[in-house]
Amino acid sequence: MKAILTGLLGWTDARFPLSKMWNEHLAKYYAPKNFNFWYFFGSLALLMLVIMIVSGIWLTMYYKPSADEAFASVEYIMREVPMGWFIRYMHSTGASFFFLVVYLHMFRGLMYGSYKNPRELLWVIGMAIYMLMMVEGFFGYLLPWGQMSYWGAQVIISLFGALPFGLGEPLTLWIRGDYVIADATLNRFFALHVAAVPLALLALVGAHILALHEVGSNNPDGIEIKKNKDVNGIPRDGIPFHPYYTVKDIWGVAVCLILFAAVLFFAPTFFGYFIEQPNFVPANPLKTPEHIAPVWYFTPYYAILRAIPDKLTGVIAMFASTLIFFVLPWLDRNPIKSIRYRGPLFRLLLGTFVVTFLVLGYLGTQSPTAAGSELGFRLGELYFSFFLIMWLYTKPRTLSFNYTVLGIVAVLFIFFDAIRFDSDKGTLIVVSSLLVIGYYVVFVLGSMYTKLNEPKPVPERVT
Repeated sequence: MKAILTGLLGWTDARFPLSKMWNEHLAKYYAPKNFNFWYFFGSLALLMLVIMIVSGIWLTMYYKPSADEAFASVEYIMREVPMGWFIRYMHSTGASFFFLVVYLHMFRGLMYGSYKNPRELLWVIGMAIYMLMMVEGFFGYLLPWGQMSYWGAQVIISLFGALPFGLGEPLTLWIRGDYVIADATLNRFFALHVAAVPLALLALVGAHILALHEVGSNNPDGIEIKKNKDVNGIPRDGIPFHPYYTVKDIWGVAVCLILFAAVLFFAPTFFGYFIEQPNFVPANPLKTPEHIAPVWYFTPYYAILRAIPDKLTGVIAMFASTLIFFVLPWLDRNPIKSIRYRGPLFRLLLGTFVVTFLVLGYLGTQSPTAAGSELGFRLGELYFSFFLIMWLYTKPRTLSFNYTVLGIVAVLFIFFDAIRFDSDKGTLIVVSSLLVIGYYVVFVLGSMYTKLNEPKPVPERVT
């Protein structure tokens, strides 16, 4: 039997680089020996992608992309198809788990500087994957044809109508395929959701993995292990990905699947965050839900959009809040990659950004109020300020340079507040401005007049 398998492998290798691919990407791909908990999420993202594709293929066997039949076909899957409820919830819960895993994967990149030289292209490809995931999620959101699906899509598509120079209306008409959201919209969203976007997503995931294995994996110390090799060309601080990290990833996969199963079986809607209650009601173009909000993984950006009174400015800010990640490798050029060796002020900056993102996400799920909108506006300012401070921390700056930047930022913020000033909310605007003032006092003046942003020595070898 061994001789047969060896011969089959040799026959295959002569016609397809199977062993070469195995060695280059697993057995002889050397990864840093100090990977920690945060390095599970790359493989878990791949796992969730597979779950989404497999469950999605199964659902397309029963789903009908028609305004008259879409909701009924989902109900048929849930009630009549054997284990249909399980596959449907696997897909809907899987979408939220997929985004959760990717957000944690991105956070690890921010912590350990995985977007810096030589991984700029790797980061850009990863962000392209994230953008495609958002597009895929948006297209899939309409397909159940429930109340929130219909009206959520109505709100998002209408945003494109804010584009100037006569572009808005033709673009929204082109996206809908009709003058209203109807069969044409549902059919094209279905085609894009099950075919076009997944193919592009798979291509980008393949490119992401190839780029990663070309430049090598980052690590919690931010040290390039390829710069320290033995006489055989093997990194001294590296170990083969297989079997060491494949075994470790199996443990992470097991824990992830246990949590996934717990949510899937006991709280598939997750208290209305994964599937909103109105989505169990058929779409009715004549009845608007009391509160329209997107799924939780869109809500931070939705909160930024909703907090800005001017529609066009809000749309620009919403898209800018995602696209700005693409230029992060060129905003933060600090030679120190890992948060372990950067100053306490940078750690506080990153922690504040995470809190800002989470609170924005929560605000996006709530009904709009004056206080909530004002807080969303200020947190939106802090969201973009994070990237400005990252750029300021790129290298040591003079006092005059920092004060010039502060002056420009102050003028811009006062200008925006003057435009949206309302006498009824005057006190609220003034009080909320203290949040922004405190932010810049801590992170700009703190780096100028304290030593809290001074880095620690980086070791020559991984620890």
